[in-house]
Amino acid sequence: MRPPIAALVVLLLVVAALTVIGLGGVHAERVPQAVLNGEQQIAADTAQSVRTAIDVEASTVRRTANAYPATSASTPTTALQALTSARKAVLGKALLDPRTGKLLAAGGRPVPLAGVDVVQAASGHGAVPPRLVTSGGTRQLLYFARVTLPALQEDANQDQFQAPSRPDRQWLLVVCETLPALTTYGDGRSAEVLDARGTALATTSDGAASPAVTDSGLPAAAARAANGSGRDTDASGSMLGAATGSRRTVAGWAQVASATGPGDTDNLGLVVLTSRAVPTTTAAADYSRFALEAAGALAGLALLLGLVLHFFVQRPLLRLYLSAGRLARGATEDGPGAFEELFRPVPVHGFGELARIGRALESLRLQLLGESGPQELPARRGPGYRALAVVGVVVVACWAVPMIFMLNRADTATAVPVPVLADQQARTQVAANRIRQSLDQSYTDLSDVAAGLPGRSRAAQTEVLRHTLADHKQYRSLYLLDRSGGITLRVGDTPLRTLVHVPDGGGITTVNTSGRIPAIAAYAQVRAVKGKAPAAGVVLFGEIDVKALNSVLPRPKLGSVWVTNDENKVLAASVGYRAFQSLPDSGLTRLARATQGAPGAAGTATSAALRTSSGASVDAAAPLAQSGPTARLGWHVVTAEPAAALQIPAVQAEQRTMLAGILGLTLGAACLGWLHVVVIRPLRAVAVLVERLAGGDRRTVLHPVNHDEVGSVTRSLELMRQALAERDRAARSGHTARPSRSLREQTLQR
Repeated sequence: MRPPIAALVVLLLVVAALTVIGLGGVHAERVPQAVLNGEQQIAADTAQSVRTAIDVEASTVRRTANAYPATSASTPTTALQALTSARKAVLGKALLDPRTGKLLAAGGRPVPLAGVDVVQAASGHGAVPPRLVTSGGTRQLLYFARVTLPALQEDANQDQFQAPSRPDRQWLLVVCETLPALTTYGDGRSAEVLDARGTALATTSDGAASPAVTDSGLPAAAARAANGSGRDTDASGSMLGAATGSRRTVAGWAQVASATGPGDTDNLGLVVLTSRAVPTTTAAADYSRFALEAAGALAGLALLLGLVLHFFVQRPLLRLYLSAGRLARGATEDGPGAFEELFRPVPVHGFGELARIGRALESLRLQLLGESGPQELPARRGPGYRALAVVGVVVVACWAVPMIFMLNRADTATAVPVPVLADQQARTQVAANRIRQSLDQSYTDLSDVAAGLPGRSRAAQTEVLRHTLADHKQYRSLYLLDRSGGITLRVGDTPLRTLVHVPDGGGITTVNTSGRIPAIAAYAQVRAVKGKAPAAGVVLFGEIDVKALNSVLPRPKLGSVWVTNDENKVLAASVGYRAFQSLPDSGLTRLARATQGAPGAAGTATSAALRTSSGASVDAAAPLAQSGPTARLGWHVVTAEPAAALQIPAVQAEQRTMLAGILGLTLGAACLGWLHVVVIRPLRAVAVLVERLAGGDRRTVLHPVNHDEVGSVTRSLELMRQALAERDRAARSGHTARPSRSLREQTLQR
């Protein structure tokens, strides 16, 4: 009986203390933590874009080198020209002998190889990672790739190469390029790529020049923080910069390094720094007083419930337990002292079940004394202890329900700071740009493949498509269409297309309008070559695996991400979805429609704070592309981050208020339910049995179920039943008898 009551009081006091601690720690800062976190994530997204661009460029250089059809007649000059002729961003290029580092051929600007140990770099068996070098006072990237060709023996007297005389050997291709271009979003935001010393290698800004650019201490601080976290991770962080009037600079930094294992960017030591001046918060928000008032009210309720249960349940039950034991001793033990126990009346305490049991015990006492016979007790009236438990739950609910549903409710329209909305919009634009780059790269790769198909035999074309499918994991199927739309050559999985048509030109499209999986495909024309065998088809299609596209979407603290078509139907998502379904909330659909521009225009990004069925969220939508092969599709990227995941004071106060209410109601109901199970329900059963016993039922054996106060009362009642039954038998036989000691011992053991 005591543990449920003590637990109820203690746990409610703990909830009161947690309410003070939780709500008392919510304060409105000059720059909300959510703004700092948002800038950190923008820096991380920008760093990922830079990392992806470098990785793609490095893999493209290697793939081109691996696909080069070297022969014994190939010379360094012709090979270098063939390997780099299609690359417009190349500043300088060179072919080197990896064994000696000797320059075999060069083109464009001189390749800055000073400080690069070519022999050591090419000595390993894996891919040679890019290097960051200085040329003409600017920092540039060197990409390396091995070119395998038949062994060539150089004639000492002639500047030519003759037939092979040794096993295959390699050349080392070196391509020099500038750093990938930075793209920033958000008016007034600047972005910089820093080296390990904090020197800016590339800078860009969106909109008006930001005061953050003049905060010269931020780059050095970002470089120190990045160096302190190691060079082979994708660590990120945020900082506060200088204040100018009512605005303060917020900066985020992130390493350009792989988080999943060794990568091409790990040893470059590059750091991305983004910064923006945001208005500071002047409105104070302090929930300490509310926390104290709410905690005081709950503490008062806890003590009140504890006192009520102590005086109306615990004390009456203990007195009843003592009275039942006293009567059992008087009924079963010998001696004048034991018999005198029967002369003391049984006090009736409490109400409900305890009062019923007390009245029945008094009747049994009189029957044991022989002063009265069995008597029918009146039917119970009025509420019992179950009603008391229900009232206790209602009392706790009177405190908890307002905490859950009414108090400290955040106004979605004003609780989310404007910079947080701007950050969500900027991150959505970054996500759209990342998806666009992925789709554009798929189209570019497919166009390169389509350009190499004319003039080849069917078997050679099949081999090219197989190599392409193996090298480009984003494709699930590659196939050629003839002029009637029929598939003439296919590698990979069965196509998902339901639309049979032969489009002109090239780009990105969807080739189905229903089904379980959206079929997004890149396509390019296969040009006929005069004088050569015709191609097996006129259009090359590459269906993009939607799983590969879905894997590009998730980003930390961005929430759910959806890619929708021009009818706002979902094509890809970072969360579970059905193909071509609508967005999960009508507010998101309206937000996506708000980004749509005039006919033929791409539209503009937008953001808003919405309250949906799942709670408040910070949402944004952006067109997928302003230009390129995906611009005419009219697709959008929509994101929704729950406001509960952001460190916004008003939202935090709402969350913690609701949590306190839920905890108080749950623990209060659990403890009172525990009391009902172990005390109230057994008391109801004992009340029925003792009233039957007082009414003359001597055959029903009373078995104690629990080893507690109620169980002790039940054992005492069983002893009294046996004594009364033995007396009745003796009366029928004309003798007066009392229960034997052996019978009493058997009862106690049972």
